[in-house]
Amino acid sequence: MSIRSTLRRTAIAAVVATAAIALAACSPSASNGGDSGDEPTDNPYGLITPGEIRVASLGDAKPYTFTDESGEFTGFDVELFTDVANRIGIEKVVFTGQDFSGLLAAVANGQFDVGVAAIGITEERKETVDFSDGYLAGYLTVMASPESDITDEDSLAGKRLGVVQGTLQEAYAVKNFTDTELVRFPDNNSAISAVNSGSIDAHFLDYEAAKEYAAQYGLENAIDIPSFDAPAGFAIAKGKDEFKDALNEALHAAMEDGTWKELYEKWFPGSPMPDQYLPSDEQGEGDGE
Repeated sequence: MSIRSTLRRTAIAAVVATAAIALAACSPSASNGGDSGDEPTDNPYGLITPGEIRVASLGDAKPYTFTDESGEFTGFDVELFTDVANRIGIEKVVFTGQDFSGLLAAVANGQFDVGVAAIGITEERKETVDFSDGYLAGYLTVMASPESDITDEDSLAGKRLGVVQGTLQEAYAVKNFTDTELVRFPDNNSAISAVNSGSIDAHFLDYEAAKEYAAQYGLENAIDIPSFDAPAGFAIAKGKDEFKDALNEALHAAMEDGTWKELYEKWFPGSPMPDQYLPSDEQGEGDGE
């Protein structure tokens, strides 16, 4: 009897020990090297996939963001953001094309980590998402055929003007071109096609993008309107303050070491350069942003 009891106790002890080992292997402390607090350090910015930034962008907003002949995203914003991401330790940056009208909502609801597409910072948009500091400012342009009689804002009265839905141009036109019929499009390409076919009189878009279409289709910048009150920023979901702070720090570093200037000269040759984004020792006023 004593031998059987001893064997039974030994068997029970072995089962208990095996269960304890299995539980320990499945516990957070075991999987994280003994410290259950390690997980946030693996993904400090709250990215959808740790070590990867998913970017909502545009495929036809040259020279900001567009796809080249091989289908790869490129442009000023693409190269600048990739540089900024690398500075915060993220090497994998995945750009995906979206219609601009739904881009900010896709960032806000967590489909993407950030929106990058020369997105102007406005109070209305800040109700949906947060923004990095500004990194670009420029002009808005009404583009038309050289044969059109559009020469100033007053001459738009009674005309059919294309705008991309959800853009600064649409907001500006709604407020200021009250006697103009606005025709909304999902992207610049479809609007420019409508100008070329004669179904609309002109298209309202960004100055830099207009230069590309002018060269390609023989259109002209009929009206240029300064738009320095809504600089472009990276769009980020609300509540991701650590991510936003890291992007801002890296963005300013890219400005200070001349990377921003180099990319601007590459993508906007001959265009006026906003002074506030240059290295401190090159700014006219000296202090920077």
